[in-house]
Formats: sequence, C-alpha cells, structure tokens
Amino acid sequence: MKYPATIALIGAAFTALAQVEETDKLFTIDTPASLDFIHEQEPLPAPKKKKPRKNVFYGVKTRKGFVRKGVGERVTYELFHYLKVPETPKTLVRDIYYYDFARREIVRTSRFDPKRGVLVHGPYQKIQQGVLIESGIFYKGLKHGRWMRYSRDSVLLDKEKYFMGWPKESLISYWDPAERKKPKEIIPIEYGQREGNYYLFHENGRTAVTGEYKWNEKIGDWYEYYPNGNRKRVIAYPKEPFQKNFRPYIKTEWNERGQEIYRSNRTNS
Repeated sequence: MKYPATIALIGAAFTALAQVEETDKLFTIDTPASLDFIHEQEPLPAPKKKKPRKNVFYGVKTRKGFVRKGVGERVTYELFHYLKVPETPKTLVRDIYYYDFARREIVRTSRFDPKRGVLVHGPYQKIQQGVLIESGIFYKGLKHGRWMRYSRDSVLLDKEKYFMGWPKESLISYWDPAERKKPKEIIPIEYGQREGNYYLFHENGRTAVTGEYKWNEKIGDWYEYYPNGNRKRVIAYPKEPFQKNFRPYIKTEWNERGQEIYRSNRTNS
C-alpha cells in the first residue's frame, strides 16, 4: 500500500459514512410513482434492523470507493459507494453522477455511458484535512435527500434537498391530475429560479418540448416534436444566460412527415 495511514483514515471515515444510511431512511423511495413534490408525502422511516446488511442502501448492494485529490494541505478525499451491477439510469434529470474507472474520479454528466464507469449509489462524503466539507446520498447516480456543504471551519454553507435528482422545489403538472401518472410539464426549480432541464409532453406521453434553463434563462438549443415523435423544429437560444443582444431564432424546421422545410443560414450562436 502506498498510503497505510491514509487507508486507516479512510476505513474510519467509512465507518462513520455507513451511519448516513440510517439518517436518510426518511428519503427511501423504491419505485416512485411520480415526481409530484407538492402533494407527495415523504415515506415513514423504515423500522431499524438488528443486523443491517453491510454496504446495502435502498435494498441495493454496493461496493466502497474513494478518491484522493490534491497535495499537502489541499488533499481531499471523497468517500462513496457504487453499484455492483452496472445499470443505465432511466431519467430525464440533467445531472447524473458516476465513478469513472479510467479517470478514477466521480464525474457529472447528462449522457451516461456504462462503458466508462458505474453509477454511484449510497452515502457520500468529501473530507479535507479531516474536516467534512460535503455530505449527501446518491440513488443510482442521482442526488437524493439532504445535501450539505460546510466550510473548513465546519460552518454550514449550503443545504439542498433532492428527489431522485430533481431539486425539491421543481414543479410538475399532469394530464391525469387524479392519478398523476402521465406528466404534462416538468419545470426544474432551484433556489426559486428555473435551473436545469425542462420538459413538456404530449398527451400520448411523447416529448413535445425540451431544453435547458440556467439562471431563469433559456440557453442552448430547444427541441420541439410532433405527437408522432418526429422532429418539429430546433430553436437556438444563447449559450449562456443574460446575452441581451442575442435574439432566438429557428435553426431548422420539419413538417409532420419528417421532411425538412426550413434551415437557417445563420452561423453565429
């Protein structure tokens, strides 16, 4: 071993990390029926087990992992767990987290490739100079439950709550309000502003509009689709928010049969 003292420290840290499972049982969701953050009630805490299964979170077996970054006083450790059996997340969430085997670090992405790594799942901690600076829990690559960030003086800097990768403030409406099984619109809300991937659906369940918000502004390309799934148009917005001189424009448009009927000659975006 290159770092015997480090391994001992990490072992002790993982012992503390395992206790997070009990703390976060308030957020245990096996198969969520919806993403209705307004009406959906948090599940009751599961009864404590006399002999909890080791490295099992939300009923899923995991392996321990850790990442060491930096040198000297800047050395940071990330303690986490990851899935033993590779999975591909079935989600509309923008931010997916996985452990990249080649880079040996946790990577955030919007398009996960299972050939590159495996989804993180379970408690997570970031430690610097023996001080906890971030903690939370993942559910199959998605932030879930309480996430906390601290200063090096252990002062709480930020606290966020997630539900399967979506900020808890996010809004959702349904085509079937009574049963809430057919989403109509998902508006990502974080800190009171629109932030993340937006979705509008046709009544048949197909995507009607999708795009990204940043700081309450539409950015990048937004895509529209016909009810039959064919592309309708691509509308270009600025790459970054608050570019007031940028006017959105239609880049490409198709008819319902999928035939291109318009393409912009504009190159600046």
